[in-house]
Amino acid sequence: MHIREWPPDERPRERLLAYGATALSDAQLLAIFLGSGLRGRDAVTTARDLIHAHGPLRTLLEKPAAALMKLPGLGPARACLLLAALELGQRFVGADLKRGALMTDPQAAGQYFVQRLRGRPHEVFAVLFLDTRHRAIAFEELFHGTIDGAHVHPREVARRALALNAAAAICGHNHPSGNPEPSGSDRTITARLKEALLLVDVRLLDHIVVGDGTPVSLAARGWL
Repeated sequence: MHIREWPPDERPRERLLAYGATALSDAQLLAIFLGSGLRGRDAVTTARDLIHAHGPLRTLLEKPAAALMKLPGLGPARACLLLAALELGQRFVGADLKRGALMTDPQAAGQYFVQRLRGRPHEVFAVLFLDTRHRAIAFEELFHGTIDGAHVHPREVARRALALNAAAAICGHNHPSGNPEPSGSDRTITARLKEALLLVDVRLLDHIVVGDGTPVSLAARGWL
């Protein structure tokens, strides 16, 4: 049966318009981007097969463009649509930063780092610089690779804080393994950063570790 013959409440587009995007399953959302399925299969079934074989959804969408476009039911055009949608989502999240959003809520800051860093294939250390009212000034990725004491340079973080006239900062990095539990090295880096930033009168408010699930706040653990 073609999707057009389904009951309206089961058709992805009609269901989205009636109930909102959150009412759709992963397969239904993906089917909207596919538009149509493989020969003899509707878009929802094709999307469900893609998620089953190459998912879950996050794993599927984290594939590089070259790999994504080779999957059955996708191809260059649909892969581009998916990658563009992901980037739109990232820019939407970043829009609050450009408006100087307040970062007084640790959960909001943690979610912001999740949106920016989760899914990276390598470790990325980033800093969110804030003004005296804890409004966002800038988000900068400062170090890439293995995040340990040899690769994160507190002087560089302090230099950027001074250049941006920041009064506070929240730093964060991701664990590509998916385990957000902070390591001993993470705690050492946090202590060094806090000390270096205090020398230039900048407060380090938190260090957030991003993995799968809920990010971990070192401040909430009492380690900052």
